[in-house]
Amino acid sequence: MNELVDSVRGATVEPATAAISPARLAHVVLRTSKFDELMQWYQTVLCASVAYSDGRIAFLAYDDEHHRIALIEVPGLRDQPDGICGVHHIAFTYASLSDLVATYERLDGLGISPVWCVNHGPTTSMYYADPDGNQVELQIDNCATVEEAGAFFFTPDFATNPIGVDFNPAELARRFHAGEDEATIKTRPASGPRGVDGINLR
Repeated sequence: MNELVDSVRGATVEPATAAISPARLAHVVLRTSKFDELMQWYQTVLCASVAYSDGRIAFLAYDDEHHRIALIEVPGLRDQPDGICGVHHIAFTYASLSDLVATYERLDGLGISPVWCVNHGPTTSMYYADPDGNQVELQIDNCATVEEAGAFFFTPDFATNPIGVDFNPAELARRFHAGEDEATIKTRPASGPRGVDGINLR
């Protein structure tokens, strides 16, 4: 026992003030009074499987994490009003433009349409609203590296328009299927000034 104590006393301990970033974002938890609707929606949109559900709490997974979305049934919740603080959206990245277009077309065929489509510059993004009105961004990276994406934030284009340029998803899909160069499709068009006024911030 004394040897163990001496060993612990002699160990090098990092200062309590050392900053350590998380290794990854694990999951998002949503409370809802539309449990079954949200279960079906996230299974459909994310192609997620149900890791666990007892009808009041559910864990949904789509990759090697045990769950990415959790749902908690809370009876009697009111709909989200506009004009309050809170999370604006959660985002999921697809591996390719092909995957994003295929997902858009699959969901469109099921009557699930994006509420906003915008080329931010670093990403091409389609925003959807779940049955509770939570916004979900499905996106692809437009840049080859994280450094290239980060550099865009310091360009005159971003200073003039930090939001992005809207696009028609059906037209983007048409251009993709027509064989247009993907780099051209993902390049953000030139635009004039634009701020947060006029976009759906709820």
